Amino acid sequence: MTDLAARVSKSDSPAAPAWWKSAVIYQVYPRSFADSNGDGVGDLPGVVQHLDYLADLGVDAIWLSPVYASPADDNGYDISDYQSVDPAFGTLDDFDVLVAQAHARGMKLIMDLVVNHTSDEHPWFIDSASGMGSARRDWYWWRPPRAGMTGGEPGAEPNNWESFFSGSAWQYDEASGEYYLHLFSRKQPDLNWENPEVRSAVYSMMNWWLDRGVDGFRMDVINLISKHPELPDGDVQPGHRFGDGFPWYGYGPRIHEFLQEMHERVFDGRTGQFVTVGEMPGVTLEQAQLFTDPDRHELDMVFQFEHVGLDHGPGGKFDSRPLDILELKASIARWQDGLAARGWNSLYWNNHDQPRAVSRFGNDGEYWLESAKALAAILHLQRGTPYIFQGEELGMTNSPFSDIDEIRDIESLNYFAEAMQVPGAVPEQVLASIRHTGRDNARTPMQWTPDENGGFTSGVPWIGVHPNHVSINASAQVGVAGSVFEFYRALVRLRHEDPTVAVGDFRMLAADHPSLFAFERRLDSESLLVIANLDIEVLDAGAAIGLDLSGWGAILTNYPATDPTAPMRPWEVRVLRLA
Repeated sequence: MTDLAARVSKSDSPAAPAWWKSAVIYQVYPRSFADSNGDGVGDLPGVVQHLDYLADLGVDAIWLSPVYASPADDNGYDISDYQSVDPAFGTLDDFDVLVAQAHARGMKLIMDLVVNHTSDEHPWFIDSASGMGSARRDWYWWRPPRAGMTGGEPGAEPNNWESFFSGSAWQYDEASGEYYLHLFSRKQPDLNWENPEVRSAVYSMMNWWLDRGVDGFRMDVINLISKHPELPDGDVQPGHRFGDGFPWYGYGPRIHEFLQEMHERVFDGRTGQFVTVGEMPGVTLEQAQLFTDPDRHELDMVFQFEHVGLDHGPGGKFDSRPLDILELKASIARWQDGLAARGWNSLYWNNHDQPRAVSRFGNDGEYWLESAKALAAILHLQRGTPYIFQGEELGMTNSPFSDIDEIRDIESLNYFAEAMQVPGAVPEQVLASIRHTGRDNARTPMQWTPDENGGFTSGVPWIGVHPNHVSINASAQVGVAGSVFEFYRALVRLRHEDPTVAVGDFRMLAADHPSLFAFERRLDSESLLVIANLDIEVLDAGAAIGLDLSGWGAILTNYPATDPTAPMRPWEVRVLRLA
């Protein structure tokens, strides 16, 4: 064990040192990563072909988005068989090769776990929907129409909850005269975790994958698995047709019990070094402190959404507003401070559900290169485990979708259809919102080369390749000094080599400055200073911080090296160490 690993593991069980505290995790969205057979869809052999690229970047683990059998209504987050690989991605043998080859390169493999819901084509749901007498009827949330109303009529739904993907969260089944709950697509019925048979089936499946060699799970919307059993109506906000059910399912009465039981039934007594990451929309800091407290045996870390919701307007994500840097700094500082003593932070800008950070929070025009690096530095040098989403390390940008026919994401398509029902709606204005915030921005194919289709496929890609692949691509950056890729590689190396980055204390500086993002990391007598100008106006960082920078030396910058006391140029970031 290295000195860094030893220091990181002090507060953890000697049998399972917390490798993830000094790690960087890379998310692969297989459908868009690399296509090995020319059918236009990325696959597992394609991931294997690029493992050396990931090893070169230096990442410690791969988080693999779902590759399970699926009708792909929600691009794989609607699972029809938890213990098989969808033919679009390959076979179980291909998966085993991926695990073995990743391990051979010193990288771990984390599976995406989607157990709040299944596909409506999963055998469990097919059985459940076969009739009122099915042994699995209670594996899902079935309810009769609202009292005094006829099923299928508007307002007859068991409650007024709205789906995350627009419309009612209930789908009527004419055969049985009941509704089933789906917080997402109607083809994603929610599992009933109140039923112990459901939980046992899930735990059995998780153990099956761990036995196959995976190193942990990223758990999709895992905070939604416990619903208030009475399923009360939610408050209806102005301008909305349906109610907000989140207070009744976002942090349900048995959520901690379920996660502790999962830990006991899946991980307790198992030899290995595993990680559990819970995606938790709407989670509060106080809740996250409980979820990630190691003494509670629930999760190692959570994905919270506070910082990526700061640019949402009153109408939600598609009603965006400019990011307020002061709000961003306040949010990050609060989470850094709140999980300093107990628990752990997940650090991310991008994932498969978020638009590209350099377009969203940076400047993807004149200062594309500088802002991509600045955003990388202020994220990766915080305390927590950083995540890189495929293409982020190249500075990939939002895509210029010109027509709704180019969109593939069900959330965006549903939003467009609903928005166009409003009298006077202008298609281009609705599309502009999707272009800015839609999930397909993250899902355009990985840009490997300047060649046709960016080297992603020899066929017709399932979604269009960004036109800027001719200039923004891996072949133009790997090994090229000054590139975004090489900057990311330097950040990964710094986390591996410097305990101050991995486990040092965090202190936000100049909290009231509207464009300077500055913080200190300190461990014992060692100190790092990260200062970034998130604007195009030049500023004096030393004066803003109230610190004489003449005694500090630069260890990483995104401009040619300069005097640490010199004014900071547009989107400049400097990582300094006390000389």
